[in-house]
Amino acid sequence: MFNLFKSKVDKNIYAPVKGKCIDITEVNDIGFASLSMGDGIAIIPDTHIIAAPCDGTVQMIFRTGHAFGIKADNGFEILIHIGIDTVNLEGKGFNVLKKVNQRVKKGEPVVEVDLDFIKENYDSTTMMIVTNGKNFHKICLHESINIGDVVFEGIDEYEIDKKD
Repeated sequence: MFNLFKSKVDKNIYAPVKGKCIDITEVNDIGFASLSMGDGIAIIPDTHIIAAPCDGTVQMIFRTGHAFGIKADNGFEILIHIGIDTVNLEGKGFNVLKKVNQRVKKGEPVVEVDLDFIKENYDSTTMMIVTNGKNFHKICLHESINIGDVVFEGIDEYEIDKKD
């Protein structure tokens, strides 16, 4: 009876950008491809909006705007890294739309990028890493996806690494 008023936490994580989903091990960056930062997916974007992949709170935003982290309401910590070596752009081509500690909803824009500029200078592949989880089910590999499409399914059934 008391569960009637309990809000349901979404068990899925969604695509933060429209494009082609690829396996993280296929990216041209050994730090991501080796899974040393955690497992996840990569997306070759074809749009300029990078959105929140879930409901949660923005935990960090790099000063250059090329990466941000979200603590999902379901407990997972997610890093979105826009492009490879794009830190070298020193913020050029990135417009950050949210602030640290701000609540976001799935699909809400977080960063706007000048995709043509980034593609002229760097690999635009965008990585989404779950930094505190393992054994989740990826469901979008080698498919075209849109913002809001499910990419990790039913993650509360899998393990979250507890940090003390």
